[in-house]
Amino acid sequence: MSETKHYSGFVNIIGRPNVGKSTLMNALVGERMSIITNKPQTTRHRIIGILSGDDFQIIFSDTPGIINNPSYKMQEAMNAFVNTTFEDSDVMLFVVDAKENYEEDDPIIEKIKKVDAPKFLIINKIDLVDSERVVALIQWWNDKIDFKETVPIAALEKKNTDTVFRLIRENLPEGPAFYPKDQLTDRPERFFVSEIIREKILEQYHQEIPYSTEVSIESFVETKTNAGEPLVRIEAVIYVMRKSQKPILIGKGGASIKRVGMEARKSMEKWLEQKVFLEMHVKVRDNWRDDEQMLNRFGYQ
Repeated sequence: MSETKHYSGFVNIIGRPNVGKSTLMNALVGERMSIITNKPQTTRHRIIGILSGDDFQIIFSDTPGIINNPSYKMQEAMNAFVNTTFEDSDVMLFVVDAKENYEEDDPIIEKIKKVDAPKFLIINKIDLVDSERVVALIQWWNDKIDFKETVPIAALEKKNTDTVFRLIRENLPEGPAFYPKDQLTDRPERFFVSEIIREKILEQYHQEIPYSTEVSIESFVETKTNAGEPLVRIEAVIYVMRKSQKPILIGKGGASIKRVGMEARKSMEKWLEQKVFLEMHVKVRDNWRDDEQMLNRFGYQ
């Protein structure tokens, strides 16, 4: 009796900021792995989501958006995360927003051409444009790059994401599972907790504040309430770049930071499936985005 074949591989999702890479990965994995807001540069790290079945394991990698002209060391580090995905793909998904345009000489085109793995063009947010625009995009991109197939989708509505999943399965190489079958990600819980806080900051503040902050989880302790229910005590520090940003983040009478904490705690309790006690502090670290010591602490190096 022959042994059942097993298929596994790394599926890397790349594209510009805010094209829906995180939304697509979350739709495919079925878990909320990457924070999703309507602001660009939401994802700062390479986040792995793992989807396993009896005869397959897919390791999805959601990367930060490609920044053509990085302004500081943090953005350079984000681009470095993206660059590694060109080297270790078994399947590559290149996601474009149906409304966005690329120049003929955009450097990403040459990079994708050199990828040996099966590569698929994913045109997202097709619900926001007419069909003529989608057809024009398909032709423009396929004239430039030899994609194995093109899939127009609306990731937020999960429209055609089942087609993307089928194509991934059909192109996975034969191989063993890389992770335990019940594991959903390679990131620890405290990483996702920090991402949830950052998501709420992105949602509630405008201009430069969200992009000037970083969240550090100082403690993550699982304990119990007086009634014996599971409780997680979390202490977080939100770093800002300048003294003038601290009072903006805190708000009058602490109202703004309380709102962030309340919304973050709700999301954490839903994600962790238990009660959370969240304590947050705001600290100033001058120009942390260009501080190699701080970037290393935040996991960018």
